[in-house]
Amino acid sequence: MATKVESLSYPVRRKARKKISIVPYLFIAPHLLFFAAFLGWPFFYGVYISLFRFDFLRPENRPFVGLKNYANLFNPESVQFDKFWNALGNTGEFILWSVLPLVGLALLLAVLLNRNYPGRGVFRTIFFAPYTLSVTVASVLWWWIFQQTGIVNQAIQAFGLKPVNWLGDLPGAWVAITVATVWWTIGFNTIIFLTALQEIPKSLYEAASLDGANARQQFFMITIPMLRSVMVFVLTITLIASANLFGQPYIMTAGGPADGTQTVIYRIFFEGILRGQMGTAAAMSIFVAILLLSLTYLNFKFFGATEES
Repeated sequence: MATKVESLSYPVRRKARKKISIVPYLFIAPHLLFFAAFLGWPFFYGVYISLFRFDFLRPENRPFVGLKNYANLFNPESVQFDKFWNALGNTGEFILWSVLPLVGLALLLAVLLNRNYPGRGVFRTIFFAPYTLSVTVASVLWWWIFQQTGIVNQAIQAFGLKPVNWLGDLPGAWVAITVATVWWTIGFNTIIFLTALQEIPKSLYEAASLDGANARQQFFMITIPMLRSVMVFVLTITLIASANLFGQPYIMTAGGPADGTQTVIYRIFFEGILRGQMGTAAAMSIFVAILLLSLTYLNFKFFGATEES
């Protein structure tokens, strides 16, 4: 009898058959094909090229060199060492110049645009409109504004001051490039923040007001915590975009003065396209890609929102 009771206390487990549907895979198949064709294959082909002295101008002369192209990036005696690390340093400098306004100022604009006032739709359009321009149009426009006889120097001379060689000296060149970049792209980050702000329940602010919280306290105790995951996302895409800077210095300063605004992407372009050294350019590209992936991982690891937060 005891055996019977014990057997009844343990229900019989039956293996449930799971039906595997191919419908979800059909929906993501186009994206996977696009990823494989335009991201996956170029990446692995770039790794392959980086293992050769891949001379673009001499296709018959492409000897296998293994990891030498990577080693040259860390060898102070190599030709590429100084140029590459100078370009990487310039890229880091631009990130320091641009990330704060592209994230902080974008958040401030989003808070202002989220308020109820007449014509706010017009202001939203005005701030987002520059983002619809191409990098060429935006860069040429600000090159014209910052050149020696441009609007900025005309305004400076109107106050009796000497004109500034914005595009020919440092840090003026970085100021011009940063202003052009912020004006051109801040609308995108602003729209992301604005969309996230509209998802925050109004009841939280109403309850905080009843408890006596002022606007500043509501911003730091409600708005910022609720936007944490969005802020990490915006910071990440801004870091990646700033690290991939190319069009603005190429058009506005041609990498000058004295390679002072030559970014790492500009250097990759110079090595691969202008000098025809595709192996060296590929090694630089792979190194930068790994560096950006590492920074992205650390960004989400240390600043990303958790379930507890």
